[in-house]
Formats: sequence, structure tokens, C-alpha cells
Amino acid sequence: MGEILFLAHRVPWPPNRGDKIRSHHILQKLMGYAPVHVACFADDEAERQTEWARKAELASCEIVLRTKPQWLGGIEAIVTGKPVSLSCFDSSELRAYVARVIVTRPVDCIFVFSGQMAQFIPSEFKGRVVMDFADVDSAKFESYAEEGSGPMARIYRREGRLLRAFEKKIAERVDESLFVTEAEARLFRRRSGLSEEHVKTIANGIDLRFYDPGQAKPEERGSRGPLILFTGQMDYQPNVQAVESFSKDAMPTILACFPDAQFAIVGRSPSDKVQQLDQKNGTMVIGAVDDIRRWLMAADVIVAPLRIARGIQNKVLEAMAMAKPVVVSQCAAEGIDAIDGEHFLIARSVEEEAQLICDLLEDPERARQMGDQAKRLIRLRYSWGQQLASLPALCGFSHPAVTESVA
Repeated sequence: MGEILFLAHRVPWPPNRGDKIRSHHILQKLMGYAPVHVACFADDEAERQTEWARKAELASCEIVLRTKPQWLGGIEAIVTGKPVSLSCFDSSELRAYVARVIVTRPVDCIFVFSGQMAQFIPSEFKGRVVMDFADVDSAKFESYAEEGSGPMARIYRREGRLLRAFEKKIAERVDESLFVTEAEARLFRRRSGLSEEHVKTIANGIDLRFYDPGQAKPEERGSRGPLILFTGQMDYQPNVQAVESFSKDAMPTILACFPDAQFAIVGRSPSDKVQQLDQKNGTMVIGAVDDIRRWLMAADVIVAPLRIARGIQNKVLEAMAMAKPVVVSQCAAEGIDAIDGEHFLIARSVEEEAQLICDLLEDPERARQMGDQAKRLIRLRYSWGQQLASLPALCGFSHPAVTESVA
């Protein structure tokens, strides 16, 4: 039995944002089947130095600090004709590490997490390659182009076009292409011309031990008014767009019915646009917190009013696991095997969003029952063990093995 090279665009620990949650659990699953070498990027020195209890179990680990500014990546992309996404993540240091591991270690499988990392697959590698795209990134940039205007729309249009060609080329080269929802997989099959044999779905799961309502106390806050909550990485454009829309368009209607209602935005790195929402229309910008479960427990309703979304929204699964009523947009509901009106509520407009939230705030018993039903659903279907059951076989491993680090 050989070894695995795991490539990721961010350090896959701790699991504190959507992409890192998925990569973290996939990495741990693979570690049970073979020695794993990890090559990844860190956004800053603090992330690079972050410890993880299981890091010593890795066969080797190379964490490269991503220092290239976006403007330089943009210039390189124009000169080379590549997508900006690839230029910004290129690294001679990481390429050298990958080449060294492939030459010196018995690597049978390369697992690639996120499309940017596919550029590091050695052309001469003859082993198995599994590509986890998670979402169709090219389609995301196409959506940005449709929503935007002027120079940025042109930039997004270029990125979408070049990424689409790159994704197809990579999918034709690898053995398996993975996506987080069947809707994303179907879209990619149409765009690439590849069949179900090579384009498959592995959904996200939930750490059921961590997201347990019995394991956290509600966050203490001064106001006793209803609390509406949004969680997420708050410099991520779809999240920024979502809270801007909700604060400006939905909250005035909610405040007309519940004058003391508050909308809390909880998550790391709130952008300037997000910070400008603070103290307007009942909105509070909280920023990063030590334990997101405390805010989830304190909330009366969780919202995911995303206007652009791809794949499964972890924020929705987490809220449901904590037995909270959730109001989601149509795209935020995609990929979650739940029933509208039973496990969550789907809003098809801003006006309906506000009305559904007011309805839940007026009927606490209905909100509690919906939260309980959501919790049961998540515990029945969304453990990581269930979602990743097929992963080892896709990577060519059939039996778990206890291995020692070769670092």
C-alpha cells in the first residue's frame, strides 16, 4: 500500500470556515488509510504556525506562506493568459516540494482540494489522482459577471471563461472529480461532457459531537429582543452581499413588527461594507468569536439570505444541528435534503424572507418544533462518517491501516 499526497489551498486546520471544514475532515479520513503528505498555503504567519494535535501523524507537511499580492497575480495572469485564481496561488516552493515527495516517496494517490491546486499535479505522475472541486468555481465567476458592471464584470467574465476551460482540462486528466452537491456535479457534467463514472458527489457533513445544543450555553447580551443571526466569513463576497441585502431590505419590515429585534452578523474579517452596517436597522457586526455555538444558541432565527451560492452551506447545516429554525434563500437551500416548511423555510424574495421570519418570531412553538425536526434530520443523514464513506475507495484504498509517520 502506497502513500497519499494531499494538496489544499489553505491549511486544513482548524476547521473554522467552510472550505477548511471540508478539507479537514477529508484529510482525517485519508489518514486512516495511508501515510499522508500535506502541501498547502497559509494566508498569514499566524495560520502557518497554527498547531494541530494530529500534525505529527502526517508523513510530511509543507505550508507555504502566500505572499503574492492580488495585483501582481493579476498582472501575471494577463501576461500568461491564465486565470487570476491560478496565478495568485502559483508557487515555485510548493512545486519543488511536490516534485521531491513524488520522487522520494511511494505516492500512489494525489488528492487535490480546490481547483487552484490542480496546477501542481506533476505531468509525469502515473498514479491515481482525485480532484475535489467542491463547487464549479467558473460558474461562480460567471454569476459575479452577470451581477456586476463595468471593469469588474469584464474581469469576472474573463476569469469564468478561463477557469471553465481549465476545469475541463483537469477533469479529463484526473481519475475522479468530486463535487459537494449533485446539482453542481450535473452542471459540471453538462459543461465538461464527462459522465457520472468520473464526476461524482460527496456532500458535506457535520461534527455532531461539537454541534450539539447540550454542549453550549447561549451568548449573554444586553437586549432581550428577538435575535436574528447570520454566520460566515465576512470578507467573502456572497456573504457580504447577503448581509447588505438583509440589513437594508428585510430588517426595516421586521422592525416594523418587532421594534426591538436585532440582526447579528458573526464571523471573521468583516469587510468595510459589512462594518458600515453596524448600528443601522437593528444590525450588530460582532466579528470573530471564540465559540460560534453560543451565538447559535442565543438566536431565535438563523438566516442564510444568499443571493449567490454554490454547494452546501455549512452555516445552514450547523444551525439545523443546533435545533434552530432557519430561513434560507433558494440557492442556500440547494443540496440539503430537507423539506421546506418542515426542516427549514425557503424564501423566494426579500419580502417573503421578512414575512417568514416575522411568522416564526410570532409563533415560538412552531419555531421550536422546526428546530427539533431539523436537528433530527441532521443527525440521521449528515454525519461526516456517512458522507465520506465512499472516499477511500475512490482514492484506491479498501481497508484502513495503522501507519507510522515517516517524517
